[in-house]
Amino acid sequence: MKKEGVITKMISKCNAGEQPGECNVSYLLPIGADSIGMNMLVNKKIQVTFLGEIHCMHCGSLTKKSFGQGYCYPCFISIPETDACILRPELCQAHLGISRDMEWAKSNCLQEHCVYLAVSSGLKVGVTRATQVPTRWIDQGAWKAIVLARTPNRYLAGRVEVALKKNLADKTNWRDMLRDKQDRTIDLLKEKNRATGMIPDDLLKYHTAEDDIWEFHYPVDVFPEKVKSVSFDKEPKHSGVLKGIKGQYLIFEDGVVLNVRKHNGYLIELETD
Repeated sequence: MKKEGVITKMISKCNAGEQPGECNVSYLLPIGADSIGMNMLVNKKIQVTFLGEIHCMHCGSLTKKSFGQGYCYPCFISIPETDACILRPELCQAHLGISRDMEWAKSNCLQEHCVYLAVSSGLKVGVTRATQVPTRWIDQGAWKAIVLARTPNRYLAGRVEVALKKNLADKTNWRDMLRDKQDRTIDLLKEKNRATGMIPDDLLKYHTAEDDIWEFHYPVDVFPEKVKSVSFDKEPKHSGVLKGIKGQYLIFEDGVVLNVRKHNGYLIELETD
């Protein structure tokens, strides 16, 4: 099989497992007009080759360098998808009527958001739009996750997160995540109770008592002991046996990992035996 086209981040699907909240993850890779089921390629040799073109995911123009995981520079500094509040929700001003694009903000920032706790490497706190559950957790390679609070907009979720970040991490150690080095002794219900005490009084009304714990299982045959990240910008071709997929990473037999989301807009060729 040989496919050529511009790629975007992998589309994940949560397939219910045997236990409540258990999720077996499957992946599709959009490439041009096609989508490739990636789970079936695990334990097969594949070759991915960058064909020298990067297309902006917003305007479609060619760009020599990708900014913000898939945009040309003019779009990166002007579109709402790359505004400061994407990384720092507490900076969102859409609730005040201020945005790079208010129509976009109405569909994205001014919607219900979740503040959550997840275990991807260690325990972390994060924010995502409610409609992105559980996609956001899968993209981060989470092992388990639970919702802590639900707010009517991104700004308020950001305020809750800021309060929790004083005592909790908000980043994932991607190397430990790919090596499957999560702390499996973490009790998310216990941690949720502890985190509840960190929420400021004026935001406690957004706390949710729901106790559903999501647990994710990824299509990985063997986790690497060491990982080496490759980028098409430096290595335009890589081939090897695909040993698994976790988060947005392809994991090869030699410990090489490729972050697909980082290469949004890249024109590639994917070939399998």
